[in-house]
Amino acid sequence: MNSVAIIPAAGLSRRMGEPKLLKPFEGEPLINHVLAAWLASGVQRVIVVVREDNTNLREHLAQFDVDVAIADPPPAQMKDTVLAGIKYTAEHYPMGVNDAFLLAPADMPYLSPWLIDQVLEQHNPDAAAIIAPSFEGTKGHPALFPWPFVTGVYQLTDDQGINALWDLYYGRTFEVGDNTPLIDLDTPEDWQQE
Repeated sequence: MNSVAIIPAAGLSRRMGEPKLLKPFEGEPLINHVLAAWLASGVQRVIVVVREDNTNLREHLAQFDVDVAIADPPPAQMKDTVLAGIKYTAEHYPMGVNDAFLLAPADMPYLSPWLIDQVLEQHNPDAAAIIAPSFEGTKGHPALFPWPFVTGVYQLTDDQGINALWDLYYGRTFEVGDNTPLIDLDTPEDWQQE
């Protein structure tokens, strides 16, 4: 099975009020924590989707063994960023019916290779399903999407986000005992709590 991670990093951090991915978190830029988890996991390629005009982030990513997909024009919504990652994947990597892409926000500093690998292990191409970890009944990331489900992303309406795929296809969760790896930092309050 081939697997790629698509990391949407083309947002404007509106809820944070300032760019956050290069902001120091526990001694190093936030994005470094996230990339360390992905690069230590079992996924074969990590694709980070960035805005064309975000030269600081693009230059920072050059030190990592990741693919940088440029979203141009800047995406209006998260699903546009994900679509840019899907198109990049389709153009650069041979993906088949047994393969999958994984998706998680770029602002999850406690994401762990263990959790990513648990999601990968849950994938069964013969019983294709969207897979996500869950803590006390609440779905989290990373989410795994069988590659054939990418067609559904193209069918989403303007008012539908990626989470609508859960209703279009079969999805299942598995429970984790700790919500720490599922935490993302969206607002200044989130940041202060950590």
